[in-house]
Amino acid sequence: MGRLRFLTAGESHGPALAATLEGVPAGLPLTADQIALDLARRQRGYGRGARSTSIEQDRAEILAGVRHGLTIGSPILLLIRNRDWENWTQVMAVEPLTDEQAAELARLVEAGDKRAAPITRLRAGHADLAGATKYRFDDVRNVLERASARETAARVAAGAVARALLTSLDIDVWSHTVEVGGAAMNPARATRTREEAEASPVRCLDPEAETRMVARVDEAREASDTVGGVFEVVARGVPIGLGSHVHWDRRLDGALAGSVMSIPIVKGVEFGLGFAQTRLFGSAVQDVIHGRDADGGWRRGTNNAGGLEGGISNGQPIVIRGAVKPISTLPRPLPSADLITGEPVEKAHYERSDISVVPAAGVVAEAMVCLTLADFVLDKFGGDSMAELLDNAAHYLARIAGRGGADRRTGATGGAAPAESE
Repeated sequence: MGRLRFLTAGESHGPALAATLEGVPAGLPLTADQIALDLARRQRGYGRGARSTSIEQDRAEILAGVRHGLTIGSPILLLIRNRDWENWTQVMAVEPLTDEQAAELARLVEAGDKRAAPITRLRAGHADLAGATKYRFDDVRNVLERASARETAARVAAGAVARALLTSLDIDVWSHTVEVGGAAMNPARATRTREEAEASPVRCLDPEAETRMVARVDEAREASDTVGGVFEVVARGVPIGLGSHVHWDRRLDGALAGSVMSIPIVKGVEFGLGFAQTRLFGSAVQDVIHGRDADGGWRRGTNNAGGLEGGISNGQPIVIRGAVKPISTLPRPLPSADLITGEPVEKAHYERSDISVVPAAGVVAEAMVCLTLADFVLDKFGGDSMAELLDNAAHYLARIAGRGGADRRTGATGGAAPAESE
């Protein structure tokens, strides 16, 4: 990333997860309660397991970068404590084990404690084999603890900060589920409001499709299997001009695709019509430009491009879909092989898992989209304070709408914002 950078840290069964964000301007209102809203949304959804729905109740503590409810321009540090850590203090201890602790751990392994035993039975679809080979581990626990989807809680916390920045610019990002296990939403029956969809167990706008999606999850559960699907993220209010056509790494579509694809369970990304465009003639695909409207915006009859042309936002809603594979950890494990011996084994390793995470994956994708858009917003408009950022954005928006340089907040033209607003 450029202006806005973030990193996450922490293991699935370690003491905590953390996220650090750098580049957030000073003066952005931010509280732990705001972040908690998205963290709670990530944990819901039909098909989630016990850890997501009952064991962990995620809440981020803001430990740096905020004073009296406002960001101060320094790096923001977020901490999410793992409630399940109390059951893993010895297995996942940070400090070297004493002789007594090592002997106790060995006794647990000998007694058949699966939590304490090294993991060598590889799981297909996970980072187990590749990660253990790359880092020369003889215990896959070192890989799966970080490769776990638990890490995405830290991303969602960071994304909530980016969402707050985008909201100040009237940019709205939201996702919904369009398909689970082949049961797909019909746009003509998408009659629910956003609030109603959020209350849906699968976060779907189509009530009839919800019934079929739930049935598919139940079918997978009864078969001791898992099921994937498709989510859609829509970003509204994104102005023309984020991103650039001049270099590959400045293209907004590339950055968005990469950020969504970085979610471990996502195996495909498309914008607008996506792959469906390949089956149509060009005349049926391009979004015809009909001219300006009364507010200075550009009118089009369709949004097949998904709000992006030439790597640049074009003023229409940005529409991104992600293909979610079925979860790799199966309640009925597949045959596999042992990391140490290389010999076949009857069953791969199993730890508790979900049946479906499509609704939650959409929330994680929202976070990645928010973080990416916020980075490109800061690249476009700059500003060390929110007042400066908003002023710069207002002048740009007024210019592209053909209204000169009026300040969106004060009505003044040109010049700096009033000193007290800084």
